[in-house]
Amino acid sequence: MTIQDNFENPFRKALAKKEVLTGIWSMLNSTNVIEGLGWAGFDWLVIDAEHSPVSLHDAMAHLRALSATPTIPVVRLPWNDNVLIKHYLDIGAQTIMLPLVQNAKEAQAAVSAMRYPPGGMRGFAAMHRASRYGHLPRYVERAEETLFAIVQVETVEALERLDEIASVDGVDAVFFGPGDLSASMGLLGKPDQAEVFDRIVEASRTVQKLGKSTGVLAPNTDHARRYCGAGVNFVSVATDCALLFRNADALAADFAAITAPAK
Repeated sequence: MTIQDNFENPFRKALAKKEVLTGIWSMLNSTNVIEGLGWAGFDWLVIDAEHSPVSLHDAMAHLRALSATPTIPVVRLPWNDNVLIKHYLDIGAQTIMLPLVQNAKEAQAAVSAMRYPPGGMRGFAAMHRASRYGHLPRYVERAEETLFAIVQVETVEALERLDEIASVDGVDAVFFGPGDLSASMGLLGKPDQAEVFDRIVEASRTVQKLGKSTGVLAPNTDHARRYCGAGVNFVSVATDCALLFRNADALAADFAAITAPAK
């Protein structure tokens, strides 16, 4: 059987076609939810293995669920670690997000973990999901073309080193986390503050001048629209948790008023 080689990263391809990609964040660790969201019309979806109970095996199942849909998977790893990066690449993650990158050295370590020798230190295995279990004979020599590295800048310290982080060869995009950044700015729990928004927009423009893309997880839909309007390249507009629980809360409150005991 002939298997068609496709070594183009879908996220990179999508960024080249649209000014802004809108996405959704998944933390519920449900393959059914992820598959359903894959048909909702978002450009991309984050499988979050940092702040949810997603295991390596779970992530592989979620990647399979999304593969039949038009939505592009982005996997946020638990940590910027060379062993974790190797594992997630082997299960077929192509666009990965590394949390809390603080400097150029940490960014370079992430890139190195994504590349086979001599350009990096990714461990070699012949048969895994990424190589279609050995049925892509050119995978090893072309693997780098399939990958897209997103590093997260989430602290004031990292913002001060933004130029050096974004300038690392192999870093494709910088992603800003308003939650952790607001905490680092002394505004814990206030990611929607104007000061946080302005700092991220300024940082985004700095990164884009270096020829790299930028992304953000918006704290609400109003901010999502504002980040899109400010030129951020890819914006997560909601999380599956928020969609479920906020709508459930509102629905329960509506019916609680209807069914309240008579006075």
